[in-house]
Amino acid sequence: MGSRCLFTAFLGLLILAMFQPAVMLFSQQKMDSIQRAQSEQILRDAYDNVKKHYYDSKYHGLDLDARYHDFDARVKNAPNLGQAFRMVAAFLDGLNDSHTFFEPPSRTSRTEDGYQLRIYGDNCFVVAVRPGTDAEAKVHIGDQVLTYNNYNVNRADKWKMEYYFKALAPQPASVLELRDPAGQERKVTVDAKVRELKKVMDLTGANSGGDMWDLVREGENSNRIMRQRWVNVSDVMIWKMPIFFLEDTEVDHIFAEARKHRALIIDLRGNPGGAVVTLERIISDMFEGEVKVADRIGRKDLKPEIAKAHGGDKFSGKVIVILDSGSASAAELLARVIQLEKRGTAIGDRSSGAVMESLRYPASQGVDTKIFYGFSITEADLIMKDGKSLEHVGVTPDETVLPTAKDLARGWDPVLSRAAELAGVTLEPAAAGKLFPIEWMPN
Repeated sequence: MGSRCLFTAFLGLLILAMFQPAVMLFSQQKMDSIQRAQSEQILRDAYDNVKKHYYDSKYHGLDLDARYHDFDARVKNAPNLGQAFRMVAAFLDGLNDSHTFFEPPSRTSRTEDGYQLRIYGDNCFVVAVRPGTDAEAKVHIGDQVLTYNNYNVNRADKWKMEYYFKALAPQPASVLELRDPAGQERKVTVDAKVRELKKVMDLTGANSGGDMWDLVREGENSNRIMRQRWVNVSDVMIWKMPIFFLEDTEVDHIFAEARKHRALIIDLRGNPGGAVVTLERIISDMFEGEVKVADRIGRKDLKPEIAKAHGGDKFSGKVIVILDSGSASAAELLARVIQLEKRGTAIGDRSSGAVMESLRYPASQGVDTKIFYGFSITEADLIMKDGKSLEHVGVTPDETVLPTAKDLARGWDPVLSRAAELAGVTLEPAAAGKLFPIEWMPN
């Protein structure tokens, strides 16, 4: 069990999975008796964790025991591990909770589509394409995605679609129906890049620590991609914040830089959330006194979420936060606190509406050879100062600003440009689009 997190399901799963050494057991081949028993135990662990820790003891009206027995029978009849793991995920999905989900064991291969998608308004677009992949010749930034593997792509279901096709059942290829910025439609099949990994990792150090060092390098690469970045435009600081995992000293250092400027733009687009303590520290660096973030509603009486005051100077300048459909959890709470406390302005797109507080419960099976998996379980709903929860609702920005397909194709960022304008400086959309280029994990 780890620290309290405000972390949206799919993105949280992908990042946490990078640090899970495991025997790779996910296969489409027919299960043997050992694998079936392992799958049944994983479902039982999911049931036990929800039964013991889930914040709502009535489980939103679900008959949890009956649901468990139903899904236990489905796991027993699953033809392969992939289908069994999908049943575990579906068991938890019945709670309709963004922060309660299954983290499956790692896989024997890594599959990368070579492109990234993002919802703007109610439409899905290609926002990045990796050079050197099959996608480079077939899809283009700015293409609207009409269907993905024959499923309609919409705001409500996109994360579930990606969780299924990327975490539970990665595919060797994806089929996309696209509409380009000129309105022309086409259908393409994009081959994924599949990299085979070791089936078993030795973490005892017997192989001179080679596998352990591979994990360390994986973590270092992830940290580089998710690092905090900022630039200065005249007397405005623009902070690209990809995740809420920072030590207090790191947060204080960033705000020490911000205090040299008249205004601060915090770009939270694509930010999945992270640690409660990071959220609290950021808020406390912008307010003189303590700030109540939310009331925490759970099985027992819980203390409210409060960003306590701390010594030292505070940033007192203008604050603008940028949101999009990928802004989740702690990112949404920060934006909403800034709105409710009238501390600044939120612009961009409506956020994801994935706002609960959870704890992660790791699990494993085996003795000498082990499989590792885990569960994120919601321990509290969060009720804001206005008496409302953001779950399934999200934060509506004070000003909605969305890029068009042509903006994306040109590499322009009109949203950041508008944020700069509100902060009092001129930043053309073309220049704004070059400030924080997309980065990719090493192959």
